[in-house]
Amino acid sequence: MAEKKVKIPENGINREEILRELEDIHKGDANWKEGRTWSLVYYAGEEHNEFLKKVYNTFFSENGLNPMAFPSLKRFEAEVLSMSADMLGGDDRVVGAMTTGGTESILMAVKTYREWGKAKKKIEKPEMVLPISAHPAFEKAAHYFSVKPVHYAVGEDYRADVAAARECINENTVLLVGSAPSYPHGVVDPIPELAALALEKEIGMHVDSCLGGYLLPFVKKLGYPIPDYDFRAPGVTSISADVHKYGFAAKGASVVLYKNAALRRHQFFVYPDWPGGLYGSPSMTGTRPGGSIAAAWAALRAFGVDGYMKNAEKIMNITIKLRDGVAAVPGVKIIGKPDMSVFAFTTDEVDVFAVADELEKRGWHIDRQQSPNCLHVMVTLAHEHISDQFVSDLKSSVEYLKENPTAAKQGSAPMYGMMATIPDRGMVKEFALEFLDSLYTV
Repeated sequence: MAEKKVKIPENGINREEILRELEDIHKGDANWKEGRTWSLVYYAGEEHNEFLKKVYNTFFSENGLNPMAFPSLKRFEAEVLSMSADMLGGDDRVVGAMTTGGTESILMAVKTYREWGKAKKKIEKPEMVLPISAHPAFEKAAHYFSVKPVHYAVGEDYRADVAAARECINENTVLLVGSAPSYPHGVVDPIPELAALALEKEIGMHVDSCLGGYLLPFVKKLGYPIPDYDFRAPGVTSISADVHKYGFAAKGASVVLYKNAALRRHQFFVYPDWPGGLYGSPSMTGTRPGGSIAAAWAALRAFGVDGYMKNAEKIMNITIKLRDGVAAVPGVKIIGKPDMSVFAFTTDEVDVFAVADELEKRGWHIDRQQSPNCLHVMVTLAHEHISDQFVSDLKSSVEYLKENPTAAKQGSAPMYGMMATIPDRGMVKEFALEFLDSLYTV
């Protein structure tokens, strides 16, 4: 069947009519304002949202491509990097760059270590060593930049296995990777031990704190037993952290930080021979929206340490209440021992993917995971008043499936179950490619 084509209208449509159409289309999206989603959106309330919009709109047209034309953006970016480096235990030598998100920050880090390995160690076939729990952005970076990913299994606690990492290092290794925390199970890898190994082997150590970077420092200050995971751990040479997650900035704001300027230079791209002039770019993109840079700066200043401490305390209180409630549902168990506001849970008594289907019928948007099959929860301020309802719906979903086992054969559960068990991962990849094709078809 041929794809339907949508064309630019011959005559422009009234802007008010378009706005009404947008509102109507928007009604079908996930209900994040009321805490019905467990990922994707980090909401700190309508007052803060309106503040971010005002800041963003002030710099709506400005372009971070040329900070010399917009010295305001140059200042904002420099100060975001400085505040972030200080928060993450960096000294005066720590530098970095802002990016559009965690994936770009990770891409830039991997590219940096590829170039560093080539320049400092003459490595032509670079490799990076990472646990299977590391974010897929590292796989994307490996694919884009021809850096071989060498994987190892996590331990029974779902954290990176340092001994297994050691076995994977060879003369082509340029980088070790650890997560703080890992996205699937919310656990912080043993960063000090991994960093010490990197120091011993004289290679890079990148900490992916895209998810936890702007929450873990304050959770640790509250007294939770968070191990060192930032520049305070000797051997850590770079960190990625997303301001638009628990920093509650506008979408499109992340940082990648390096131990010193000499390492960061390998991230930059410079082309001196273009007829259009000397071209230099700090990160992946050329044009960089000024609004997201300004909003990140504004968010950090608006909350301050005291505001982020209050957010962290509230988020962790919600998390503990929710985690305890989920674990109290008969047959349901938490995966591992999560360190902050992210956790996964499963059950052996019914199909956990069928549980997800039942929860979605009750208005929840929840992510499904594999190895092991489980459901994923990422707690934000938006979940303060709905945790009891979620636990109640989870309990009733599990009970319904116990009483109606044939219900597990309906909905999306059979598909997710099949995808998780097919040994030919090439077949699963082909299915995913076809799914992506369908997503971007009119």
